[in-house]
Amino acid sequence: MSWLRDKRIAVTGGGGFLGSHVVRRLEERGCRDVFVVRSAGYDLRRVDHVLRMYDDAHPDVVIHLAAKVGGIALIADWPAEFLYDNLMIGAQVMDGARRFGVEKFVSTATVCCYPEDAPVPLREEDLWAGYPEETNAPYGLAKKMLIVQAQAYRRQYGLNAVTLLPANLYGPGADFDPETSHVIPALIRKCLDAVNGGDDCIEVWGSGEASREFLYVDDAAEAVVLATERYNSAEPVNVGNGREVTIRELVQMIARLTGFRRRVAWDPSRPDGQPRRCLDTSRARREFGFTARTALEHGLHRTLQWYLYERARAPIDPNKETVS
Repeated sequence: MSWLRDKRIAVTGGGGFLGSHVVRRLEERGCRDVFVVRSAGYDLRRVDHVLRMYDDAHPDVVIHLAAKVGGIALIADWPAEFLYDNLMIGAQVMDGARRFGVEKFVSTATVCCYPEDAPVPLREEDLWAGYPEETNAPYGLAKKMLIVQAQAYRRQYGLNAVTLLPANLYGPGADFDPETSHVIPALIRKCLDAVNGGDDCIEVWGSGEASREFLYVDDAAEAVVLATERYNSAEPVNVGNGREVTIRELVQMIARLTGFRRRVAWDPSRPDGQPRRCLDTSRARREFGFTARTALEHGLHRTLQWYLYERARAPIDPNKETVS
């Protein structure tokens, strides 16, 4: 970390779920000059705000984590916003890095970039072998442009831009709002609400047969910091733990942890999303020494304990509107 400690580092989305963990990791490693870019101060969809951010931050290194994110239902309802917002944010923040002479630009795309029928485990070489799963395509394609832009800017401008492809993230600090949350926090909240309300059944979308890979947020933050320090190639890199689990298995784990012992009703009329997701993580291990350390069961327990604490400390208003 020696060279990074002396750099001015801007972290877009630094107040968000992954970003807050990355900022903490940087500070723990001795980085003293970290500029946290928050949506309250900078609307990164607007070029004037992006340029003002660079004027304020004067970064040597940019870790770009800001994005419009949400679960499968939210993307299905707002596909144009997910496409437009993520395209504008990514394109303008990276172009600003080029204009301001940033030394290194690290960004995260998403596992949703992969083609729907790509062979599992998903290898970086298969990114362009087909079209993403339809329900996630607006988000996945917008984030996929980060890879194209990073490689184009490297060739034309010499920008040291690298792109990471993380698996589905979870952990303390995740969004538990039922309208915007991803699958793990949504299931934890649903099970707890059912236990507390004495409900006989919870409903879960899909067949339960789709599989996913989940990466604990602290592990993801470690991967981002390691790549920032050590990785300097144009090729995108998968970041995950290599464990595939079906949604049915996940529901069983979460039900057991939360004490929900009643019936699970599957709704096959709702989309499963991509049939399978599990990453080949050998490139990350080989190129910058990243290996995920948190087992899914342990990470789920930590996430549940964090949510129980937050729920007891400040009960969540179910009528509160949130923007992801």
